[in-house]
Amino acid sequence: MRGEIARIFFSLPQETMLQLNKVHHIAIICSDYRRSLEFYTCVLGLRVLAEHYRAERQSYKTDLALGEDYVVELFSFPSPPPRPTRPEATGLRHLAFEVDDIDAAVNELDRLSIPHEAIRTDEYTDRRFLFLQDPDGLPIELYEK
Repeated sequence: MRGEIARIFFSLPQETMLQLNKVHHIAIICSDYRRSLEFYTCVLGLRVLAEHYRAERQSYKTDLALGEDYVVELFSFPSPPPRPTRPEATGLRHLAFEVDDIDAAVNELDRLSIPHEAIRTDEYTDRRFLFLQDPDGLPIELYEK
C-alpha cells in the first residue's frame, strides 16, 4: 500500500500539490489540564487566546499563542491513555520552538527548576538545541536561531 501511494504521489504533476501557507496549530491532549496550562503559559510563555470548558465532554479546549501566532490547541479529556514511548513512537515526535539565545533559555529553565537535557549542536546546521518535557512527557525542543 505504502509503495502504491508513493508511486501515485511522485507521478503527479507539480501543479497538483496542495498550496499550504504554514502550520496552523498543534493539538496536544494532556492528562492534568491545570498543570499543563501552567507549563505552556508560565514556562514556555505562550498566551491564552481562548479557553472553553465543554461540559458534555468533560474537556477543556484552550487556544495558545506564541507572539501573535496561534500555535497550540491544548485539550483535556478524562483518563487519556499515556504516551506509548519516548520519543520514537509513530505520530508526533516532538514540538520545537525557536529561541534567540539557548544559554538564556537554559538559565530560565534552571531558575524554574525545569529538568532538561544538555545543550547539543545540530550536526547539519551547527545550531544549538536541547530537549525538555512537558508535564505528560511530550518532548519539547528549544532550537537556537
